[in-house]
Amino acid sequence: MNDETVHAERHTVTFLPLDRELEVRRGEKILAAALAANFPLPYSCQKGVCGSCKAKVKVGVCDQGDTQFAGLSASEAEQGYVLLCQSTPASDVTVECRTVPSVEGYPVRKAPCRVSALERLADDVMRIRLKLPANPQFRFLPGQYIDVTIPGGVRRSLSIANSPEDEGFIELHLRNYGGPFSTFVFGSLKENDLLRLEGPYGSFFVRDDSSKPMILLASGTGFAPIKSIAEHELLKRSGRQMTLYWGGRRPHDLYLDSLARSWTEQGINFVPVISDAVKHDGWKGRSGFVHEAVMEDCADLSSYQIYACGAPVVVLSAKRDFTERCGLPEDEFFADIFVSGAAPSA
Repeated sequence: MNDETVHAERHTVTFLPLDRELEVRRGEKILAAALAANFPLPYSCQKGVCGSCKAKVKVGVCDQGDTQFAGLSASEAEQGYVLLCQSTPASDVTVECRTVPSVEGYPVRKAPCRVSALERLADDVMRIRLKLPANPQFRFLPGQYIDVTIPGGVRRSLSIANSPEDEGFIELHLRNYGGPFSTFVFGSLKENDLLRLEGPYGSFFVRDDSSKPMILLASGTGFAPIKSIAEHELLKRSGRQMTLYWGGRRPHDLYLDSLARSWTEQGINFVPVISDAVKHDGWKGRSGFVHEAVMEDCADLSSYQIYACGAPVVVLSAKRDFTERCGLPEDEFFADIFVSGAAPSA
């Protein structure tokens, strides 16, 4: 293969304001190439849903195919925005994107790990504790996630549920959706089994350069990274005002309700919200959609930061309504969206 052929199969992508260049292969996703090169870019789901990796094309052409992704509106596409997780370069390209320098210093590692404990927190929620190898040291920011691979090569992204101060292990919360990963964990996985992990991933973590009050918004097992964030903030005595809104369809979906209630003694306000309670549940708390409970309590969110995690419909509805109806600056909404299915291959 001659030099001209090699050049034709690669394009130069320039990232602003980083002012850094990267050679990206034809057909390779720009975000994947940038993360492999340790560029500090924001991202979460990597499936076109969350919109975290949104960037504006200043020069050149990117190809996203013909699919309309939830993370990018039609008007944004008309203005030249793309999702880097779904974009491949069709020419040399310059993109303007947000950066998250805080992720530098937390390299992605691959490591074997052993299951040290399994505990059913609800009929359909399993707490998994993984014992980490002594070396290399695994470091993560509260709110980030890892990819876990089970025998047979099935891979799933799961948020870390414990604080980094808990050295030597990682806690995960898995809901059983009936897929191959969940079926294996709920039916076959045993203590002391060997798994493989890769991470940490994601840019969902607290921005320490702000002193704004924080609203932590979780639906279902979206509580996992919120738990990591809350415990870390309490341990470091940050002093920031925090209110946790945790939503579920039925009361049993709030599978660590007693833990969340215990945080109120340490200064975290807790508002549980149930959307589909039935009579025999005996539910006497807040009802409805969890993000609407936030708006009922805080009509003006202009001075807040929001950290949201859960199903796409919850997180995307919250972002839309908080920014359009409650004055929340779009760059003060941070989210991790749970998208079902195996993680994309590296």
